[in-house]
Parts: sequence; structure tokens; C-alpha cells
Amino acid sequence: MSASGGTRAIVAALGANLAIAASKFVAFAFSGSSSMLAEGVHSLADSGNQALLLIGGKKAQREATPQHPFGYGRERYIYAFLVSIVLFSVGGMFAIYEGYEKIQHPHEIEHWYWPVGVLVFAIIAEGFSFRTAIKESNELRGSLSWSQFIRRAKAPELPVVLLEDFGALIGLILALGGVGLALLTGDGVWDGIGTVCIGVLLVLIALVLAAETKSLLLGESAGLEDVKKIETAIVDGHTVTGIIHMRTLHLGPEELLVAAKIAVRHDDTAAQIATAIDAAEARIREAVPIARVIYLEPDIYSEAEAAKGADPEATPGGPDRHPADH
Repeated sequence: MSASGGTRAIVAALGANLAIAASKFVAFAFSGSSSMLAEGVHSLADSGNQALLLIGGKKAQREATPQHPFGYGRERYIYAFLVSIVLFSVGGMFAIYEGYEKIQHPHEIEHWYWPVGVLVFAIIAEGFSFRTAIKESNELRGSLSWSQFIRRAKAPELPVVLLEDFGALIGLILALGGVGLALLTGDGVWDGIGTVCIGVLLVLIALVLAAETKSLLLGESAGLEDVKKIETAIVDGHTVTGIIHMRTLHLGPEELLVAAKIAVRHDDTAAQIATAIDAAEARIREAVPIARVIYLEPDIYSEAEAAKGADPEATPGGPDRHPADH
């Protein structure tokens, strides 16, 4: 993922949410609409979330230390996970509570033009932010569907902003519906129902974000396309005749660890093997530039060794291949 692309989307979302949050709180003060209060807290939580993503991106750039020899790339995953917690607790649960209170104690909305005007403004601003996130994501998404892109993206920023902006737009439509029905019927219960719907939506989005970022925190392998490139780069057909087994792990969105046991000929010298390993590492880095940490262990191919490292979930043609005949 392009870090600059993710940063542009975050900054666009942060600017939009700060402006929207201020306008929503003003609308709440004049109208007493619980939907406006819930949406104001939602936008404030979103602003905090974007600040967390920016902090995570900054911290991830620190150099490796003896205590953290693989660097701090996963800081971006940790802060993205914090975003899901904030969205769940501050955004979703608060909105559900506020909506419940409004349903229990409804009152008419005053100065209706404030919430309606702010919601229209917010929809336009969120639409601009969402458009920016879509534009930046399309440069990386390729042929993947949106759901596939969100599930497979190794950099958390764009999926987080996409889901937040999507949730914000749907939430604004729900708020507009709740306020509109409350104005048409004169019954403030509809405002409360709209607020509860906003809360449920935010909780669902937070759960999706938590599941995706948890997977990244646990450690995900390289994508299938990168795995194939690495396989092709390792085997030279002369000294390195095949891959006994291989594992890849994202140390961060833009840093990949590659560990493989490679098959070499039994009569090759140590110098020949060392030269072949150096050449294989160079080919890997050329094919997949984010493969920055590479460990290649030479061995004589055997069925027993291949079985020890076999990946039970490996697909045909995956990393656990037999060496070429020799």
C-alpha cells in the first residue's frame, strides 16, 4: 500500500469529521435532537480514530532496536485495533444509550432547520472524504471486490477509513430519516429510534474492523501473487533446485519476512550454496521489494523434511513444492 495514499485519505477524513462534529454539536444545542448528539459524538470519535491512525503510522517508522529487532511496523495494526475499540465504545454504545433514553423520554425537535441543514452539509463533507478514500483505494484494489480488498489489505489505514466513511454516510441518512419522521409525526420517539440504529451500525462496523485488524496483529502471510513471485525467484534450477517448505509473515504493512528451507544438490560446495543463496535473496527483493527480512536454509530434499514443514492449508502450486528432478 502507498503510505502517502493512506495518509491523504486519513487527513481528508480528519478535516471533514472535525468540521462536521462542530456543526452537529451546534445543531444539537439549538434543536435538542438526540440523533444530532449521537452523530456529533460519532464524528468526534472518528476524528480521534484518524488521529490514532496518524500516530500509528508515525510510530511505525522508528528504527529497529535490540529489544525489537524486526522494527515497529505492527504499530499500525495496534492503532487500527484501538480504532475499532473506540468506535465500538465511544461511538456505538453511546449512541445506543442516547437513543434508548430518547425513546423512554421523547420530546419534540426544536428549530428543525438546524439539524436538517447540518445533516445535508455533513452528507456532502462525508461524501468528499469517502470519494478520496475510494480514489486512493482504487489505485491498489485492482480486480478485487471491495469486500476482498478490505479482507486482504495488509495496510489497515484505507480499509479503516473506507468503513468509517461508509458507516458515517449511512448513519447520516439514518439520522436524517429519524429527524424527518420526528418532524412529520411530531413524535420524538422516531429521533430516538434513528439514534439507536446509528449505534447498532457503528457496533457492527467496529466488530468487522476488530476482526480484520486482529488477523493482522496475529500475523498474516504474503498475498498469493507475492508468494508465487517469491517461489519463482528462489529456484534457479542449478544450485537451488526447489523449495522444501516456505513461510512468509508480514512484520508490518510494508515489510515482509521470508523463511524457506531450500533444496540444493548433494555435491555442491559450501561456497556454491552461499553464492546461490545470496543470488536468490537478491532476486526475491527485486521481485517483491517489501521482502526485507529473508532466511534461506539449504538442505538435501527428502520427503520427511518436506512433510515436517508442510502447510495443511497450502493450495496446489503453493509454497510447499517438491524440487525439480535432478
